[in-house]
Amino acid sequence: MMPTSLLQNSHLCSIYFAPRGRDRIYSLGMQIAQQYLTPFDKLIGIIGEAGSGKSVLIKAMFPGLELTNDDNGVNVRPLPLLDQDAVQRGFYSPHTYHVDIRFEMGFTQPFELADAILQTVRKGKRVVVEHFDLIYPFLMGTNAQLLIGIGEEVIVTRPNIFGPDPREIASIVHKSVNYRKMAHSAEDLCEFYMPEGLMEACHHGDVRHGFLLEFDHQKPDLDLAELEKTVNDAIARNVIIDFVDEGHISIDGKLHACTGPRTHVHTAGEIENFHLEPEFAYNNLTDQYLIVGHVGQSGNSNEILAGLL
Repeated sequence: MMPTSLLQNSHLCSIYFAPRGRDRIYSLGMQIAQQYLTPFDKLIGIIGEAGSGKSVLIKAMFPGLELTNDDNGVNVRPLPLLDQDAVQRGFYSPHTYHVDIRFEMGFTQPFELADAILQTVRKGKRVVVEHFDLIYPFLMGTNAQLLIGIGEEVIVTRPNIFGPDPREIASIVHKSVNYRKMAHSAEDLCEFYMPEGLMEACHHGDVRHGFLLEFDHQKPDLDLAELEKTVNDAIARNVIIDFVDEGHISIDGKLHACTGPRTHVHTAGEIENFHLEPEFAYNNLTDQYLIVGHVGQSGNSNEILAGLL
């Protein structure tokens, strides 16, 4: 039983911008683990579509955890969660297990996975479950103790008997992740078509349905209207945006550095309603000049919060 002093009784939910670069997702994952994860949490639910950054977030929250189906296609077999008797006979017994429900449902019946999850938790072990919304209907009403959804935003919540239902989180993040992919692709197109040297000089930030490119101390000599036109021309030509490796994508067949190469639309034509603010914004506190880009339709985080109430 978790001591009352460690319960986060008043926590409804927290919302963070979902970072687009790998290092920023690692940083956010460590922050979430420090602020919300307790040693008594045995069932952790992670929800999000492919390419949303679930695996990176899990690696940041649980350093050293062996993911049973990683992004490089390395699949652990037999699945440790289903082979606990053999694991227990070994010299080392894992404390934390990982399972990707969407992947494992191709090999194992959902009720078997659910039974294995519940048995593991009853033994005092921890289970980190990707695509938790898919297994929830088979868990006999057992919700995750910590539930995290990742789409355009990262939603962190500690459910109680009144919810939120994991399928509610899924409906929010599955719908919003496309804005994140559009924004990231538009951001990289802006970098790609900027004059040489400016890409290396800028930092990255987030706004709802958009992005920030931040420059320290000096406003770049850059025509924003011309940059917007160039990017929109690329969108109109529907240039291809391809994954190359963990540090690069290709744009229109040319290599481009990117630390979040899986979080993109496949072609530029999928980016909707791209536009830049016509002037640089200036942040007095940080002495930074900001390019502000937008995609899709405007919105705010209150819509997410309303969906969970």
